[in-house]
Order: sequence, then structure tokens, then C-alpha cells
Amino acid sequence: MAAADGERWRDLDMLLTRQGNVVGPNFQPGSHIREFLADCRVLLVGAGGLGCEVLKDLALSGFGNIDVIDMDTIDVSNLNRQFLFRMQDVGKPKAEIAAARIKEHVSGITVTPHFCRIEEKPISFYEDFLLVVLGLDSIEARRYMNSVMCSFLQYDDEGNPDPATIKPMIDGGSEGFKGHARVILPGLSPCFECTLWLFPPQTKFPLCTLAETPRNPVHCIEYAKLVLWSQQRRGEEFDPDVEEHMQWVFKKATERANLFGIQGFTFQFTQGVVKNIIPAVASTNAIVAAVCSLEALKMVTACSTGMSNYMMYMGGEGIYTHTVAYERDPECLVCSPGISFPCRRDMTLQQVIDIIKEDERLGTGLEAPSLSCGSTNLYMRGVLEEATRPNLEKRMGELVPEGSVLQVNDKNLSRTIRLRLAYKDGVDEDMQI
Repeated sequence: MAAADGERWRDLDMLLTRQGNVVGPNFQPGSHIREFLADCRVLLVGAGGLGCEVLKDLALSGFGNIDVIDMDTIDVSNLNRQFLFRMQDVGKPKAEIAAARIKEHVSGITVTPHFCRIEEKPISFYEDFLLVVLGLDSIEARRYMNSVMCSFLQYDDEGNPDPATIKPMIDGGSEGFKGHARVILPGLSPCFECTLWLFPPQTKFPLCTLAETPRNPVHCIEYAKLVLWSQQRRGEEFDPDVEEHMQWVFKKATERANLFGIQGFTFQFTQGVVKNIIPAVASTNAIVAAVCSLEALKMVTACSTGMSNYMMYMGGEGIYTHTVAYERDPECLVCSPGISFPCRRDMTLQQVIDIIKEDERLGTGLEAPSLSCGSTNLYMRGVLEEATRPNLEKRMGELVPEGSVLQVNDKNLSRTIRLRLAYKDGVDEDMQI
């Protein structure tokens, strides 16, 4: 058995037990690296087309303790590209079947499934992992995971990130013959929020176009889903995963298309529009997953230097790939040591809280923010509210010195927001007071 196990990891040992010209900093070759690789916990978010490939690659690369989380169940349409699933698995949770299938084929591995939404797990759940790999098809889900990973990040007084609090994240994505892989080291490399501009805006259709002048099948489908459903099935929530609901939308969209002489769509096309299904190509998923898994291996073992931070794959352009070193946004709300927050020294803490609640940079919906500075509670809701209430009438110059970082928490925030205090004398319209 030992001989067979040695043969199994022969290629991996060639990387981990010898020095090389492209190894990462502080690389110390030896068998202990593979032992660490087998024990460290990594999390895979998403068990779809890309996630199945990543899970397989991680398992075959020596990672022996993997958790996988996914909220979806297996559909017949998944079977052409999500190779871990079979016809008898339809209707079952993706995470559970993917975990079971990998354990069948890779001996000695631990794969723990979680069939739930990523938001259902407490933040502390994600802190237990050495790194996280994303195989998601949703920008919103990526932004949430990015905020979670960045919430663990801590800075010293000089604004330098504490290496012990950096939780690495590797993100992959695919669409047809295009794909990307990126490495996110909170505090060191740009986070997902820093480069949100990379993604095109979501397509939205004016209601007047849908109602009066539909010109293509998508207009008819959107009209059936957004307008006719609320008119004819009032009070009933539309669920795209319910077959009868989808058939109803398809029927109504077809009737409207015939009325305006529009042709060229099927039930499958209707599903794609309603569910915003991104076209998937198995080979693209395999290539992107390989890059993600390789970067995970390099990150954990330091057997090679990592890529700049972003890789683009353009399979339709002759298998073209390109790596880019994007830069961090120094005013990023999520990963920066603190965004600049100007105020006057003579402002009261209550006035500053009022400004924070109206600051568009912080998003909307802040109801009752609590403020602290380091280990000092300036104003806290809940059990500390009575003790910190007197601070509301005190001047900011009395409470905190110039350059301090305020931590803002609110029940509507998924993370702590850091504000870098900059005192300004006189009246400044930008201070909104």
C-alpha cells in the first residue's frame, strides 16, 4: 500500500521535495509539505460545471480535506457538463453528490458537503479555512464571499495588513469559450470590489419596450414573466425551478410573439432567459479549473511563484490567454485600511453618525451604526448603549486624534467598514453639514 501511495504522488513529490528556479519565497522542500497539504482545510464554493472540475483537480493535487458548499439541486440540463452527476442523481443536492462521487474515486480524502446558501453560514465558519476557491456564476455571490474574506483582514497603525489575518481567495468563471481565473489576497492584491468595473452592467429592458414595441423573443419572455404573471397570477410568487411556472411563461410568451410576428425561440431558450443561464463549454471549465487548482497548490506549498493576479482565457481567439496585474483601489470600501472621511474637530459624535448614515459611499440602509476606534467604544448599540451615550454630545477632537480609523458596524452591514479620519477646519460643503 505504501508503494502504491508513493507512486500515486510521484509527480507531486517531484515538485515538493526539490528546489527549483521558480519556487516561491521561503520554500523549504520536503515530504512535510504533502502532509500539510493533506491536512489543511480548503473550501470550494459552488459545485456546478466549474466547481465539479475544481473539486476533482484539488483532490488529485493532494488536497485531502475539502469542504464544498452549494445551494442547488441537480437538474437534467446539468448532466452534459457537470461530469460528477448521473441521471439517478437528478433532484439531489449538488454538494452532497459531488462529495460522495469524489470520495468514491479518490481514496483517503475527506470531502464535507454543505447543502445551503452561503449566507446561511455564520462568518466564523469561513474563518476555519486556509483558502477559499470560488466556482460561482453570480456577481452578487462573489461580492458576498469577497466581503466575508476581507472582513477577517486587520491592519496595524501604519496601515499595513497583518499577514496572519489574510484569507486568500481564488475566483474562477467561464462563459462559452471565455474564462478567467484570479488570485485575491486581501490587503495585498485587488479584491473583487476593487475591480467590479471589469463586469459589464446587467441588461435591463425599458418597460415601454416590453409592453408596446417588443422586437425579439427576449422582450416577449420578459413581458410574460414581469407583467403578465403579476396581472394574471397575482399573489403567487414566480419560481423558475417549478416546471409548471416555466411552461406558463413559455406559453404566454409564445402567444405574444405570434401577435407581433416574432419567431425563433423554444422552451429551452425561455429557460435560459428566465434563469439567466450562461452558456457553458466543458473544455473551458476544465481549463479555468486547472488554473484555479494550480494557483491553490502554489499558494499553499510555495512550490512556484503565483501569477500576477488575473488571467483571461479567450478560447474563441485561438486559445489565447493573458495575465494582468490589476491594482488595488486605495479607497476600496471593502479591503482598504480605511477610506478617507473628512470632518471638523468641533463636530459632535452624533453629527458624524448622521453624516455616516447619509454617506452614499457606504451604501444605503444604515439604520443604527455603532462606532469604535481601536479598542475604544465610541458609541455602541445594545447593552453598551447607555454607557456610551454621553459620547454623542462630545466633540470629535476630544474623542479621537487626527488620522484615527473608525470602525462602523450596523445590522445591515455584512462587514465592518473602516473610515480614516481627516480633520478639516472651517466649513466644507463635502461634509454635508
